[in-house]
Order: sequence, then structure tokens, then C-alpha cells
Amino acid sequence: MATPISLSLSSLASKSQQLVRNERRMLAASDDGAMMKQIQSTHAPDGRVVDVKPILQVIDNVLHHIIPNIDHAMNGGTGPIDALDDRTNSSAVDGALDALAYIVHKICCEVSCKCSGGGDAHATTMGILNMLSSYSWDAKVVLTLAAFAVNFGEFWLIVQLCTSNSLAKSVALLKQLPDILEHSPTLKPHFDALNKLINAMIDVTKCIVEFTELPSEFISIDVPPLSTAMAHIPTATYWIIWSVVACAAQVTGLVGMRHEFITSTSEAWELSSLAHKVSSIHEHLQSLLRLCYQRIDEKMLLEAFEDFKRTIETPQMDNLKILLKIFRKEETYYLLNPDKTKQVLIDVLRRKHVLLLISDLDISHEEIRVLEALYKGERVSSELNYEILWLPIVDRSTWNDGYEQKFLSLQSIMSWYTVNHPFAIEPAVIKYIMEVWGFVKKPIAVTLDPQGKVLCPNALNMMWIWGNSVFPFSSEKEESFWKAEAWTLELLVDRLEPNLPTWVNKQKVVCFYGGVQMEWIESFTTVTKGVAKALDIGLEMVYVGKNNAKERVKKITGLIKEKKLSHAWEDDNVWFFWNRLESMLYSKTQHGKAIENDFIKQEVMTLLAYDGSENGWAVFFTGSDEMVRANGEKVLSSMKSFDEWEKLAKQMGFIPALRKHLEGIIDEHHCTRLILPGNSGGIPEKVQCAECGRPMEMYFMYRCCVE
Repeated sequence: MATPISLSLSSLASKSQQLVRNERRMLAASDDGAMMKQIQSTHAPDGRVVDVKPILQVIDNVLHHIIPNIDHAMNGGTGPIDALDDRTNSSAVDGALDALAYIVHKICCEVSCKCSGGGDAHATTMGILNMLSSYSWDAKVVLTLAAFAVNFGEFWLIVQLCTSNSLAKSVALLKQLPDILEHSPTLKPHFDALNKLINAMIDVTKCIVEFTELPSEFISIDVPPLSTAMAHIPTATYWIIWSVVACAAQVTGLVGMRHEFITSTSEAWELSSLAHKVSSIHEHLQSLLRLCYQRIDEKMLLEAFEDFKRTIETPQMDNLKILLKIFRKEETYYLLNPDKTKQVLIDVLRRKHVLLLISDLDISHEEIRVLEALYKGERVSSELNYEILWLPIVDRSTWNDGYEQKFLSLQSIMSWYTVNHPFAIEPAVIKYIMEVWGFVKKPIAVTLDPQGKVLCPNALNMMWIWGNSVFPFSSEKEESFWKAEAWTLELLVDRLEPNLPTWVNKQKVVCFYGGVQMEWIESFTTVTKGVAKALDIGLEMVYVGKNNAKERVKKITGLIKEKKLSHAWEDDNVWFFWNRLESMLYSKTQHGKAIENDFIKQEVMTLLAYDGSENGWAVFFTGSDEMVRANGEKVLSSMKSFDEWEKLAKQMGFIPALRKHLEGIIDEHHCTRLILPGNSGGIPEKVQCAECGRPMEMYFMYRCCVE
């Protein structure tokens, strides 16, 4: 016959089951307006501040010690496991809990008493909320969770030690606790659901605490998304406390079940359902938290952007302050020196002329080699002294080992200073680089004088055109060079053709031609040589390839040399020729030169338009400035019909006669294309056709050219 004590203990199981079942009718009701008002009515904070972080750390430590041990026991393991590091700061916890131990104990008693008596979960939850009315929402959840950690921790200590500790064994006997290992097949679904719910509770609690720690100077509690989150926190608090009550009911329900364990699968289902709801709350709060951090990042980025803008626009004693602001505050201001042998402080650039070379990881090796030739080459004066610092701009969201290796490879071949890593660059500076200096993809070089003043937002254009002679690479120096410049053979070719001075001195006709149609090249070079022979004039022909067609040009260059059709440049010279032409266009446009009033700009755009078609083209010079040019079809037909203007050529000279003949050719049908990189900035608004002079229409073209 059962004793009154055993009957009393056994009755706790049915009461706790009833407590959990009450949850069903409240799952929806707690989220409606009336319930929200009821929850809010319990909230009357008195301004007291509770340092919840160290308390939450202890709670996390307690519960995450228990959960692995439960899993271990449910899977048939013997003995406790205690592999987690306890990094609790005891002094911080003592200080935080000094005045809170009583309220935590009070919550423990409230939960234990109501669960033991089979009380209503909603009523218990509201009772705890009323008990904690003077505390903030984050303090309410942390203190309630602390009470549960105490109860559950004490319970599990007894269960865990009862087989090896006589005191624990006696307490377990008095509580009539079941043998966990013996009943593990039956208890496992319950403890699995319990573990999921505990983890979800901890996650939501951490999320609520995190909202309270957001910096108020960067995000307002009165404006979404933070205001939206704060409106959801009372409901989240309610469900955390409800979950504590439900978990405590499950633990209390084990009391008195030492010999007979009667369970209902619906209990585990109820806990799983509750865990799912709490997890959903966590997901929603996490999404709002991400939006908050995004808003904070945007505000911080904007403030840092304005700070950098003010700094770079304010006269400085030297350039160091500006150079330091390029890097993230948490970074050590180290650079890799030009020899790549050691790290050096950025102070090495103090009071020097500095070129900030800005590019992505697709900067070409040709570009690096040409810039290196200028950087390490002959200086035109003793005052020519500048340093280069590479600032690679990358997409951090797609960064991987492949990009890392590409960065290191590029860094290794650069003979100037480089950042240690692209991530060291301050994001606000990247924003400034793109929005103010106009960087998109094509490399630029921003020049800073020794005082940090920006002399030019992109000096690469003038450097490709005039090299070091335009030092200190200021916009004023660039403009003064253009005023003294004319469209000559030297401007077009620079020093790319070493034989040019000799040819000019000998009054030879010099022809530069391009295109990628081998049939046209053979026909044009053969018939043009025949014309020169008929006129008994010296002729030199140089193949300059085509822009952005490296592999095709390389193949054609090989055939030209093999068949001895003409001179032909190597890869670097071909790249530099076309890059210089584009740089001339961008430089002219940057200085506001309209095509109608600028002969150099007209000629540059004409050659670039020739290159935009798949057909060939040619330009002839005699001396430095006597010139004629035409597209491939016109110039080839003119050479083939030489007998029509031969007499004129002998009277006027080759170039004047050819020009007159070309002017007489009526080209009723033509299609001229000018292809310019859309990511370079400085695109001219108005472009005239190279053939007829009419305004050209603008189209957008997306191109992927894999050679």
C-alpha cells in the first residue's frame, strides 16, 4: 500500500503535465493587443541599472555545462563530462549579483512553488513580470534565467553525483528522483526538447541584451529598425519567462518518479513547439539586429567619410595625418617596403611627394612595368623625388584564398610601398576614393604634396603622356603642358619607337597602322611599299596592333615579322600606345576641353574610333607634324588607285596628295564606333564622327573579351 508521502510526490507529475498543457490555449493569445497591454502594464522601471553581462555569462556557463552532460547521459555515457572552459570573472559577477541574490532566490521560489502546485503558466509568468516591474526588460529576462539556472543546476548536480556522492544520493532519495540512465529511453525526447528550448532561450536573451548595448550616438531608439525591435522585446521577454516556467515544470515533474515513470509524448511535443516559437522570435530579433548594425555601420561610415573629407580639405603641416587616416584605427600603421624585405611605419612617407596608386586586383602587369620604369628611371632633376603607395580596393564580401594569392602575387612585383593587406584600408576612405576621386575599376594615381594637399585626383594620365617631366604631377602642371603641346609625331609615339628620330631626320614617310585582319594588313603593306617605290621616297611602316586584343595582336605580330611586312611593336609598347591615347582623351576632358575647339582631342578620338572597328587604319607622317590618316578601307583603296593621284603626288608630295585624294572620296555608308571604358570617368558628353563630323549617338555596351 502506498504511503501518503509517495502519493504526494507522485501527484507532482500530473500537475506539471497540466501546467505544460495550459500552454496551448495561450500560444496565440499572448501576441494580441490586449495581452500586449497586459504585459506592458507590469513594466514600471525605476531607472536602476543592472550589469547583466557578467550574470548572463554565468548563466551561459551553467546551462552549457549541463546540456552536454544531458546528451552524454541520454546516449548511454557514464560519469560527468566537464570539458568546457570556465572563463567566468568571479569578481565581476559578485559585484553584479551583490544586490540581486534575493530577487533571484525569490524568483526561484515562485517558479518552484507554482510548478509544484500545478499553477497556470500564464499566471506564473505575469506574477514574475509584476515581481520584476521596476527592472528593465533585459534585466527581467536575465534574472529569471538566472533563477532557472540555479534550480536546474542544483537538480542536475544531484542527478549527476548521486551515484558517487552519499549526500547527493540521500537528497535524490528524498526527492525520489529517477535514475537518468535507467530511464534514458523514456526521458530522451523530453531532454532533447528541453535542450532545444534552453538554447533558444539563451539566444533570445543574448539578443535582447545586445540591443541595449547598441551605441546611442549612431542609432536612435525612436527610429526603425531599433524602435521596431524595442516594440517586440516585451513579447520576447514574456515568452522567455514562460519558457522558464515550462522548463521548470518539466524538471519539477521528475520529482517523485524514482520507481514509476509515467510520461506523455505530448509534453515533449509541447516543449518542441515552444522551442520553435522562441527560435522564431530569435530569428526575427536577429534580423532586426542585423538591420541595426547595418544602420550603425552606415552612420559610422558617413561620419568617418566626413572626417576624412574635412582632414584632406584642411591645410596640414605635413601629409602624415592624412596618410594615417587611410588605415583602419585598429590596424598598426605598417607598410611593406619597396624591397618587400620588411615592414616599415607609414612615417617613412612623411613630408614626401606621394602617389596613391589605387586599383583593384586586375591591374595589368604592363601597367605595373611602365609605372616601374618611371618610378625607377632617370629623374629629370634633383628635385624629382616621389614615392608610390599601392592601395588595392577589393570586395570584402567575396574575398577568398584565390584573391589572397592574387594580392600577394601583385604585391611581390611592385617596386614601391604597398599596404600589408587590402582590409587595412579604412572603408570610409574607400567610399571617398570612389565618390570623390572617381575610382571605379581603371587604376588612378592621386598625388599628395609633402603637406598632404591633393595636387591631382588622377596623375596617371599625365604620367603616361609626359612621364616624369610633368612632376610634381599637379593639375596646373598638366594644363601648362597641354598649352605648349601640338599634334605631332612625337606626341603620338613618344619614345615607343627608338628609330623615330633617325627616320624624321632622313625625311622618311612614317606610317603607323593597326587592325587585326591579316588579309588587309598584307594587302595594305604590299601596295603601300609599291607606292613609295614608285615615288622614290623613303618609307617606314610600324604595326601598332589593337587595343584590348593582346593574343590576336601577338599572333599577327609574329606573322608580320615572319613575312617581313613591316616593323611591329611588342606587347608592352602596344598596350602603352593605346593607353596613352585614352589618357590624352581623359586628360583633355578632365580639363574641360571641347572637341570642337581642340585639334589634338579630335585626332585622338579619331584614332580611338578607328580602333573601335574591326577594320584596319593608318596614319602617315612626314617630319614631325605633316600628317594624314584614314580608315582601312579608304586608305587601301587609295593606294590601289595610286595611278589616279600619282601625278599630284609628284607635284605636291606624298602626304598632301593623299590627303586631297581622300577628301574626294565620298563615303555614303559608314559605321564608326568609339569604344571607351565605362569605368574610367571623364567620358566626353559629345563626340563627333571621325568620318563625317556629325554627332555620334551614345549606346551602352557590355563586353567580356577573353583572349
